Amino acid sequence: MKYRAYTLRNYREIPEIQHLTDEQILDIEIVGQVFPFKTNNYVVEQLINWDNVPHDPLFVLTFPQKGMLLPHHFEEMSAAVRSGDGRRIRETADSIRWQLNPHPAGQLKHNVPVFRGERLKGIQHKYEETVLFFPSRGQTCHAYCSFCFRWPQFTGINELKFGMNEIEPLIDYVRAHPEVTDILFTGGDPLVMSTEVLSDYIDAVLSADIPHLNSIRIGTKSLSYWPYRYTLDDDSEQLLGVFRRVVDAGIHLAFMAHFNHPRELSTAVVQEAIEKIRATGAEIRTQTPLLRHINDNPDDLAAMWREQVRLGCIPYYLFMVRDTGAQHYFGIPIVRAWEIYRDAYQEVSGLARSVRGPSMSAAPGKVQVLGVNEVRGERVIALTMIQGRKAHWVMRPFFAEYDEDALWLDELKPAFGAEKFFFQEEFLPVG
Repeated sequence: MKYRAYTLRNYREIPEIQHLTDEQILDIEIVGQVFPFKTNNYVVEQLINWDNVPHDPLFVLTFPQKGMLLPHHFEEMSAAVRSGDGRRIRETADSIRWQLNPHPAGQLKHNVPVFRGERLKGIQHKYEETVLFFPSRGQTCHAYCSFCFRWPQFTGINELKFGMNEIEPLIDYVRAHPEVTDILFTGGDPLVMSTEVLSDYIDAVLSADIPHLNSIRIGTKSLSYWPYRYTLDDDSEQLLGVFRRVVDAGIHLAFMAHFNHPRELSTAVVQEAIEKIRATGAEIRTQTPLLRHINDNPDDLAAMWREQVRLGCIPYYLFMVRDTGAQHYFGIPIVRAWEIYRDAYQEVSGLARSVRGPSMSAAPGKVQVLGVNEVRGERVIALTMIQGRKAHWVMRPFFAEYDEDALWLDELKPAFGAEKFFFQEEFLPVG
């Protein structure tokens, strides 16, 4: 199967678009001016159930939806599109984007390190053990998730982008930080790069022989959106060879796969791709946010985790929708998210209970919702940190007042009359 991309420029060439009304098509084109839109022939032909469009979860996952824009933003963008004025369209889209918290959780302010007097805008270092690397040529994807918290990477606004061409600054930075044990290649999607380009990056890290480096992680949606990357692409065998070189070098290779719905695991080609990746010695861990309109029921989550285990993958994280972009459309209130997670967790065996969540990747760290309980006559939400900006914050239980409408950490108030959560003495932002 040969890859073919569809964007706003050519998506009307998709035969199945005839399933949509003129109004639905116009909605896609209005919202797609703000949130980048890209899909491909595999998604269109093998994942989306066009008989259930526009409600099909995989359609919602990949095609812009009217509700992704707040009503006043939709009206502004609609007026600009109807004007036909290209400059007005661009300026309106950019104005809206800047209002949507394009870099949540302090990504620009707190995560980008300064090293030898230079700000390394292709690197993030939030947690002691793990450094994120954004290779410039990996800052796109085979298709774009409509909920993606990294949507600014694809907008064309340079101030919003992370990316670095050279691998040497990363190697020098990691050498100088012995607390770092893991490098995460991320994006976008590093596996849109050719094997030749990816190999240059990976081989440079391996040849650097960094003694404290234990693991290389690759964050990718390619198994879901283009599994042919590992089976039929011209350089697929060479790509698998890169994975083997990592493992043979004694470095753990963790393949961080994004799946949002059980249907993404249903095709023969994705199952073949998983088998081929695992045969290299790489370990596949899976993660997803909990998404309204896509997977917000326990049965779908449990079915997905069970199938991942059957295929030899490790369910890893269930995230909350980040406080950026279309959180109002995809987000699930914290209490309801915990209830869904709890009910799904109860449906699976211990092998799938490796999944951790619901987790908010907030400014202080990855905050896990432990549940709802009553303490000293007060109904509270119990929380802890799976990861934190400060290592001593991790696994310290803390409590928030019960709030069934709150979507994110910064909407919660400390319980028992406290003025602040414990970590705010050292780090004030909670978003």
